[in-house]
Amino acid sequence: MKDQLGQVVRFALVGGVNTATFFGIYLLLHPWMPYFAAYTLAFVLSMVGSFFMNTYFTYRTRPTWKKFLLFPLTNVTNYVIQSVGLYALVTWAGLGTRIAPLVAAVVAIPFTFLLSRRILVPGAARAAAAQEEQPARPPSTV
Repeated sequence: MKDQLGQVVRFALVGGVNTATFFGIYLLLHPWMPYFAAYTLAFVLSMVGSFFMNTYFTYRTRPTWKKFLLFPLTNVTNYVIQSVGLYALVTWAGLGTRIAPLVAAVVAIPFTFLLSRRILVPGAARAAAAQEEQPARPPSTV
């Protein structure tokens, strides 16, 4: 449980750094191309950085080619959630194109954590489930 809490805290820190990186790239590209193209390119570039920050810092595991190739699957869900959110916020809610990506990113955080953990720490979900199923033991009287 303590390890999972540490992962959540580290994930939040990495997410903050990654979001700032994404947003900085987005703002740099925004004047030069349509907002959605700038958003997509910034998203892809920050995804590569996110992979390495999450493997080394969040989950403290080794990056492998397999994990690297699977990691985008977690981000596809993130991308869909953020893209739909971005479109809805800009088109229907009238939110500005400079702030809408940040709001959409916040909504996607829980999904991204669970999926990235499943990809980067194989067996973590099974281990957590097995630990929850263990019956409580009475304290030892040694």
